[in-house]
Amino acid sequence: MIRVPSVTGSDAESDLQHWHTSRLTTLGFDVDTWKLDLDDLADHPDHPGTEAARTEGYGVVGVLGPPGIPALVLQGHVDVVPTGDLDNWVDRDPWSGAIKQNVVHGRGACDMKAGAAANLAIARALVASGVKLERPFALHAVISEEDGGIGAFATMLRGHTGEAAVITEPTSGNVVVANAGALTFALRVHGHATHGSSRLAGHSALDAFLPVHAAIAELERERNAHPDALFDGNVLPYPISIGTVRAGDWASSVPDLLIAEGRLGVQLDEPPAEARAALERAVADACSRDPWLRDHPVEVTWPGGQFASGRIDTGHPLVDEVVDSIRVAEGRDASLVGAPYGSDLRHYTGIGGIPTLHYGPGDVRLAHGPRERVDIDELLRATRTLAVLTARRCGVHL
Repeated sequence: MIRVPSVTGSDAESDLQHWHTSRLTTLGFDVDTWKLDLDDLADHPDHPGTEAARTEGYGVVGVLGPPGIPALVLQGHVDVVPTGDLDNWVDRDPWSGAIKQNVVHGRGACDMKAGAAANLAIARALVASGVKLERPFALHAVISEEDGGIGAFATMLRGHTGEAAVITEPTSGNVVVANAGALTFALRVHGHATHGSSRLAGHSALDAFLPVHAAIAELERERNAHPDALFDGNVLPYPISIGTVRAGDWASSVPDLLIAEGRLGVQLDEPPAEARAALERAVADACSRDPWLRDHPVEVTWPGGQFASGRIDTGHPLVDEVVDSIRVAEGRDASLVGAPYGSDLRHYTGIGGIPTLHYGPGDVRLAHGPRERVDIDELLRATRTLAVLTARRCGVHL
């Protein structure tokens, strides 16, 4: 899977979905593969947003066992983020899937092709072992998680469901029972252009942005003052990050426009509309205090991915079942934690009404970077745990 360069929005993303269809069909699963109606989805009032240009997308759901609602869904996304500067990768090859010292390297190794591989391993084991299932098992392969989750969104709207679901994202051995959200925003800051030699005759958009940036930093401090107990030990569960800044078009000109794009962390259980309003108020207040910005207010828009927060009730049986499966398969106790990033979990719990959590191989701190990798032993341990969970939930017997 790593050797398929399935950057979100690329043709290879579709290639890997068709690859999943072929594998599941060969195993004897009842497979639903469909082409997403991107225009229709874009018109939906709850559309989660996208950041990558996309001309097509496919959903893949495979079900094994007797008729009925699947007792367990294992879900994974096939898309990955871009590679960045190739010079930062070993051998300049992010798609090698190289195995060195019992570690698999490459883009997507932990986020989340290791988890997708674990899901497929469970599917193969159910068939190869010849066991019977009292209740059905389902595997969902989705696209576009990295830029909003339109694949999971479409899968829920298509009516695929389950009694419970595990998304096998990297969790470092923990059980993730809640996700913060993340909303992409853009700021347009206006200045007044003039020749650089007469700078005081104009007003730099970069200088105008500085008080807004300071106000955003203060907002971040306020929003992280009292985090949910699930984030114990995480000093910044709801970060606000400026990811890109573009200003000016000539070195000796004072820039008349700055565009900054970033992500706003959404607190657990906070409606996205309230999070947006908080940022918009902070920017508006900063403008009201600045002589230039009072007359040239910053424009705030919300393009790109819009991840709401999500969680599972920690009293739901699935939580104890996963923890106990870890205890049986791995011989250890696992912690329940919240994650500071958005994911497909909110589509499954929200639109689908499916109790859902994260448990899977890998360390998210290695994701999205040039050292992305996953330890094979960790992958095997997590897969065994998922096998125990599947056997118990689906009533596996000879």
